[in-house]
Amino acid sequence: MSQLIENVNLQKLRGGYYTPEVIADFLCKWSIQDDTKSVLEPSCGDGNFIESAILRFKELNIDNDQIKERITGIELIKEEAVKAQNKANQLGINKNSIVNSDFFQFVKKNKNRKYEVIIGNPPFIRYQNFPEEHRSIAMEMMREIGLKPNKLTNIWVPFLVVSAELLNDHGKLAMVIPAELFQVKYAAETRVFLSKFFDRITIITFKKLVFEDIQQEVVLLLCEKKVNKDKGIRVIECEDLEGLNSIDFVAINGSNVKPIEHSTEKWTKYFLDEDEIILLQRLKEDKRIKSCNDYFKTEVGLVTGRNEFFMMQENQVKEWNLEEYTIPVTGRSNQLKGITFTENDFHENSMEQKAIHLFLPPDEDFEKLPIECQNYIKYGEGKGFHLGYKTRIRKRWYITPSRWVPNAFALRQVDSYPKLILNETGASSTDTIHRVRFKESINEKLAVVSFLNSLTFASSEITGRSYGGGVMTFEPTEIGEILIPSFDNLSIDFDKIDALIRKKEIEKVLDIVDEALLIKYHGFSEKEVKQLRGIWKKLSQRRTNRKKK
Repeated sequence: MSQLIENVNLQKLRGGYYTPEVIADFLCKWSIQDDTKSVLEPSCGDGNFIESAILRFKELNIDNDQIKERITGIELIKEEAVKAQNKANQLGINKNSIVNSDFFQFVKKNKNRKYEVIIGNPPFIRYQNFPEEHRSIAMEMMREIGLKPNKLTNIWVPFLVVSAELLNDHGKLAMVIPAELFQVKYAAETRVFLSKFFDRITIITFKKLVFEDIQQEVVLLLCEKKVNKDKGIRVIECEDLEGLNSIDFVAINGSNVKPIEHSTEKWTKYFLDEDEIILLQRLKEDKRIKSCNDYFKTEVGLVTGRNEFFMMQENQVKEWNLEEYTIPVTGRSNQLKGITFTENDFHENSMEQKAIHLFLPPDEDFEKLPIECQNYIKYGEGKGFHLGYKTRIRKRWYITPSRWVPNAFALRQVDSYPKLILNETGASSTDTIHRVRFKESINEKLAVVSFLNSLTFASSEITGRSYGGGVMTFEPTEIGEILIPSFDNLSIDFDKIDALIRKKEIEKVLDIVDEALLIKYHGFSEKEVKQLRGIWKKLSQRRTNRKKK
């Protein structure tokens, strides 16, 4: 093993959270039958899955001599491989079933070997944290399959797709995978690959987080290469790990299997009933429905490089005599209470001593700056603020770039629901809030109000990304993909909606906007609107229920 590997933090290299026994047992029970002749675990760690696979075979009355020939485990870290082999030995499987190797190197050396079952919990490691000598092989294998990995690709992706390629004609794959599979863009072509490669995909999700000490939502991915009927995808949701014991695959057979689209769209929609999915698909093609990109462009907020220095409270501004050298900025969703951000809103935030004044001296060399600016910059350099990555690569470290003032703001992170906020001030925003530029001739007030409808909310839950803590996150491109009904010449009371939003009366707002925009303006039926509201509630409540208590 190279010196590089020896020096890498073990937990970081393995993506290091081991699988609870109940999950390993469940996946082995689903995938391994008495006639299963070959099982592979591509990243076996200290042997949890190996142990479960052996016990599953014993449960099926397979003797030790036969089990020895049926199980292979691969593990990169030598110490972990030894632990895994020791577990096998303790269960009477004394053949050297564990190979101490990089999985991708192993596959390269055993190109023609196929398996009936592949199980495991592949490492969740960012691209840059996976050593180049192993990463390069993994990425090349993905390219050979026809995929296009990039520097956002997490290493669980090549583990998953390369494993799938190793299955025989009737093979099964059972893995623990991050819920990112449903919703991140870097996994888009993986979703397409899986939808085409497997006849049936079953995804087990959990209402509660099942890995202790991490806010990482995972799913159990059960894939069958060939089935005679009930082809497609289904999602089974459990309350927690105990819920796995109540799943009876014989009883449910092919129930709730939905047709799967071979597209890059996110799989969040498969939490919905089939009629709900069909409704959203139909509306996506409806000429009455646009995307936010048709009305505005969304960009990230400004990046200071060190908010502690650049973002100042009102009392700090006065203390350093910098009133002439700051500009207003908003940086948190709780500072944007309505659907309009007014001078009065900014003043109230300032009086509450929120850090919403951006230090912005003249774009001049230090010697030409006013003495007040020089004094504050010297203070910052004394704290080392000029040595950060973002600040040290600038021509003048104390000048924040991209300071343009947007027409509106869009929330980057959402708890209950998304919204646009019309900007009636000269404020910009930090990168925790996205900036919006409306296209010419767009009625900005109507755009902001029309965003608050059940269709747009339902679309946002599918377009955004949520993690273990229940917060939904949007990149600028994802904001642009959210569906919004056309709203030209719509008549609605902007001030009334703004007042209700400030009172947190979102249900009343949806009732008003849905009636005016969806039903009266576009002719949606009350049944359709009710269904759209239900879709939003189903997906948003599923997400927010994950908040750590």
